[in-house]
Amino acid sequence: MSLSEADTRAKLIDPALHERGWTEDLIRREETAGTVYIVNDQPRRRSQGKVDYTLRLQIQPGAQLVAVALIEAKAERYPPTHGLQQAKLYASSDRLNVPFVYSSNGYQFVEFDASTGLTSQPNPIHMFPTPAELRLRYEECKGFKLDSKAAQPLLQPYVGGETQRRYYQDAAIRAVLEKMAAGGNRALLSMATGSGKTFIAVSLLKKIADAGQLRRALFVCDRDELRSQALTALQGAFGSDAAAATTANPQKNARIVVATYQTLGVDSVYSDASFLKTHYPRNHFGHIVIDEAHRSAWGHWSEVLRRNPSAVQVGLTATPRQFEFSRSDQGVLEHAARQDQQITANNIEYFGEPVYTYSIGQGIQDGYLAAMQIHKRDIFLNQYREIEQVTGVSQDDLRDKPLQDALTGESVAIVEAREQYDAPSFEADLLIPERVTMMCRDLFEQLLNSGGPHQKTIIFCARDTHADRVVNELNNIYTSWCRDRARSPSPDYAFKCTAADGKDYLADLRGSATHHFIAATVDLLTTGVDVPRVSNIVFFKYVNSPIAFHQMVGRGTRLHPPTDKLMFRVHDYTDATRLFGEELKSALAPVSSTRVNPVPDETDHERMIVVHGFDVRISDAGEYILTTNDAGESVPVTLELYKQRLASALVEDIPALDDFRATWIEPPQRRELLNRLPDEGRSPLIVQRLAQMEAYDLYDILADLAYGQAPKTRLDRAIAFPHKNRAWLSTMPDSTASAILAITSQFAKGGTDNLESPQIFGTPELRNTGGLTALRQAGDPRVLLARTKHRLFQA
Repeated sequence: MSLSEADTRAKLIDPALHERGWTEDLIRREETAGTVYIVNDQPRRRSQGKVDYTLRLQIQPGAQLVAVALIEAKAERYPPTHGLQQAKLYASSDRLNVPFVYSSNGYQFVEFDASTGLTSQPNPIHMFPTPAELRLRYEECKGFKLDSKAAQPLLQPYVGGETQRRYYQDAAIRAVLEKMAAGGNRALLSMATGSGKTFIAVSLLKKIADAGQLRRALFVCDRDELRSQALTALQGAFGSDAAAATTANPQKNARIVVATYQTLGVDSVYSDASFLKTHYPRNHFGHIVIDEAHRSAWGHWSEVLRRNPSAVQVGLTATPRQFEFSRSDQGVLEHAARQDQQITANNIEYFGEPVYTYSIGQGIQDGYLAAMQIHKRDIFLNQYREIEQVTGVSQDDLRDKPLQDALTGESVAIVEAREQYDAPSFEADLLIPERVTMMCRDLFEQLLNSGGPHQKTIIFCARDTHADRVVNELNNIYTSWCRDRARSPSPDYAFKCTAADGKDYLADLRGSATHHFIAATVDLLTTGVDVPRVSNIVFFKYVNSPIAFHQMVGRGTRLHPPTDKLMFRVHDYTDATRLFGEELKSALAPVSSTRVNPVPDETDHERMIVVHGFDVRISDAGEYILTTNDAGESVPVTLELYKQRLASALVEDIPALDDFRATWIEPPQRRELLNRLPDEGRSPLIVQRLAQMEAYDLYDILADLAYGQAPKTRLDRAIAFPHKNRAWLSTMPDSTASAILAITSQFAKGGTDNLESPQIFGTPELRNTGGLTALRQAGDPRVLLARTKHRLFQA
């Protein structure tokens, strides 16, 4: 039998690398946290994450080693090119950020040079480049010498050692420091919410300081809470050298100043930056970090950068680089699209393309962010005629219904209504009470079906008045539910949390386990508020801003170990999740100083009309899986598309069913196979749950998808086994045959994993047959178990 992937590394690749000068201290195995997958609506974490095999250079004793290459090892039976495409993706600016990528089967290797875009022909493994050779090539493609003064921040060790950082954080930090070493002074990082942007900022500044190159630094954020969080982290590294600026104390003598946009006076188009200009002269700061660089239009916080043109400037954002605006929405949605486009264009124009990107999808795959399920719902108005987001409501639809002014309650004539209300106008211009009632009832049912009503939930509403109605409806529904069950309702079950009301309840939402479960908000919880306990993100408002959307979803991505929170759900009533993975196809607008007018608030909006009498129905629009495509983008796909992707990957890897069966019964080979499948092995488990095939072993699910073999349940296979294998069993001692049948009965309960669990021999069924002693009467128990599995999957 050929060597497995692990054996190929240990017996063929590692010895060859050592011969070429890559000693063990220069080889790092970057392991992720372990993918979170969902089975029976419950999250589970894989015991082992993906392991990337990186090669690093040591420039001087005690210095931080610098990653320069990635090796994708494949089992010896595969050609050396087999893992190259996957490795190229991992090595890109979306993962490990190294210029050289190798794929090897232990005998030969191929190289992809990211700096030239060229792929080599296969070469024998004894010709693998040495550390000295890769150092010269790295320095040439990066444009600096690793022993130069400019590169010294790269070589500074992490405070507390490398165990304190994650692989992608190191990749992001290296990307910024490499650009600085090459002479650049502007860098943009696109990092998913919850990925540790503050850690990255602190580590960057600390490395620069330890290299003796930090003069004065400014960290700018947009919320007091973010300022406190950043200050705590910076003081952990710099002590009293880091201080928070306030309107009363600009902290001009601090080595690192932490300030909000509001304190600096650059938070809106109406601000004049007077605090900034009064207290900090031009070029006062040598390094500037802009947190949440997507939050304000260019004309606001960019004044900080313009006044410090010679400073090293780093922008941090949690939103992706590209968007597509797929609808020609009017009014406020058109404004959101234009504003996003302008902010993106200006950021790219000023900073350049992101030097490193880490997406929500990648964070979920790696197990550093909570897994996401998307439940899409369709809302029907007008007697089921059309989905509301397709047709909206016309004046004719309103003609036979009573209309009222939302503020005064006075009757409104039909001629005062618009000819057409598109769905995004609902709850802003046209209030439909029945719609709010049905959406709240439907959401409450969704909560009951997924763990109960006491789940921390954030609902994004169209306006403050919409949030009020949602809170009232949910509290009424919840109180009735408790009364019907003779329970005492929790106080403040649902509450409003907007800029106008409810900000004081944030601590209760974050910390309390007995009250303040559902927060109805508009914009307040889109960013800057860390609530790891949140299990549900709900879209009751229409969203056209990809920037805002990613911030809203980001409220649910954080893990919460004390409650074992590993997943969250997105309940999408307005097709907001269409904004995942879409690219901006139109040309980016040129940089302009033109300011986009802010969205009108409720005080200056057109007359709001209330209409009663609609028949509102809500139906299931399907479940979606957030995954990453071949380009590394986070995209939601339907179950059918997801299954097709999984099947294609499996057939490409193992073309024949017999070979798949032979791989499946060998634990090491099966684990390697699963790791090569989409989403790093969680894809079969997702299909199992969404296709409601929990009674089937993963073997049958994959054999059905990829090879067309009719699936059998675990119980059916166990029942058929003694009849199909009567002749084989008759050649064994009775106790051995009984032990084998007891083993197959365990398969019926837990599938392949149960067959290979060490605890199987402690079950009463196996003990009663003699267990291992009975199996040894017919030879080697491991061989017998392999033959049993082979026959079991043929049954």
